[in-house]
Amino acid sequence: MISFAEVKANPNIPAFTSGDTVKVTFKIVEGDKERNQVFQGVIIRVRRGGIGSSFTVRRVVYGIGVEHTFPLNSPLMEKVEVVRRGRKRRAKLYYLRGLSAKASRLRERRLTQQELERERERVQMLEEEQEKASEAEGKLEAELPQEETPDLEREEGAEAGGNS
Repeated sequence: MISFAEVKANPNIPAFTSGDTVKVTFKIVEGDKERNQVFQGVIIRVRRGGIGSSFTVRRVVYGIGVEHTFPLNSPLMEKVEVVRRGRKRRAKLYYLRGLSAKASRLRERRLTQQELERERERVQMLEEEQEKASEAEGKLEAELPQEETPDLEREEGAEAGGNS
């Protein structure tokens, strides 16, 4: 499968691990309509498997635990925003399923100076890429020849005058 399909990394997905609280924005297609939906919760599992990578996010809604597994390379994935980083000692946090919403909260992990610098550099690079892309789109639109739009009023007047 990997040899047939080349996976392009989504620039709107930052580096995250289990224990992080994230806001996942993804497209939902209902019939012929599309809308974006946000799901915020704690990542309890990250499955890294190349093209089949996925991560599971858990949150508690009205006292009921809800989990959603998102494929990492899906074209329906709009963006992932890390709200806070959690301190944990395990790779898979399945034990959170048995705890109440309040008890399942993890302590926040503070970034080291090096991690903070790397994150700032990555964000700056992404912003520069987006600026270049928007400039390139603007140049392409400016280079396209402007099509002359016929004056509908003149045509309608000519048709009405010729029929009388």
